[in-house]
This record gives sequence, C-alpha cells and structure tokens, in this order.
Amino acid sequence: QVQLVESGGGLVQAGGSLRLSCAASGRTDSNYAMGWFRQAPGKEREFVAGIRWSDGSTTYADSVKGRFTISRDNAKNTVYLQMNSLKPEDTAVYYCAAKRGWRVTMSASEYRYWGQGTQVTVSS
Repeated sequence: QVQLVESGGGLVQAGGSLRLSCAASGRTDSNYAMGWFRQAPGKEREFVAGIRWSDGSTTYADSVKGRFTISRDNAKNTVYLQMNSLKPEDTAVYYCAAKRGWRVTMSASEYRYWGQGTQVTVSS
C-alpha cells in the first residue's frame, strides 16, 4: 500500500505561483508513475501532469503546459507540482495519485493510490 499526502495548497492571486507537494510512504519502487489531477466544482476530474518515477519523464495537460512543472525527489519519495502564472480557471482541489507501471496515463481509473486533496484557489 502507498499512502499519499498532499500539501501546499492555498489562496493565490492570478499570475502568482504555488508549489504543491505530495509525500509518498509505503512500499514503492521505480516501476510507478505519479500524477496530479484536479477537480473543480461541477467539473469532471481532469489530468494535470504526470511523471515517471524511474526517469522523471513528464506529461502535461495542454491547459497547463508551459505554466506548470512536475518533478520528483527520489530520496524523499515526493512529487511536486510547481504552478506558475496561475489563472482563476486553475482553481480546484488538486489530488496526487500513483499507479503501477512506469507509463504515465491521463486516465484517473489507472491510478491505484490517491491523496486526500489540497485546495488551490486563484483569485482575480
């Protein structure tokens, strides 16, 4: 079992930056991928960014590409989401997730483990 705990959410002004962290604990190895998803009120849960644990290869949703950066710290079993140039449309609960297999996918159903979520609110 893998436990995921997100942190770093909060309120930020449009154009500002925020960094989310997701600390993983439990038995993990390099054959995992991790991702960030978000869900706004009344909206479907959507893929934001993903990363291969093994080599750090990244995948981004078009809506955040160029603004968000996902990274990981192997020693800390932590994945980060650096969010720059934030927009009000980025407001959502952000969830960290992990899946078996090195391939990053955009489907939430592929991810076995989930964090509790952290609220990100971007004001105009």
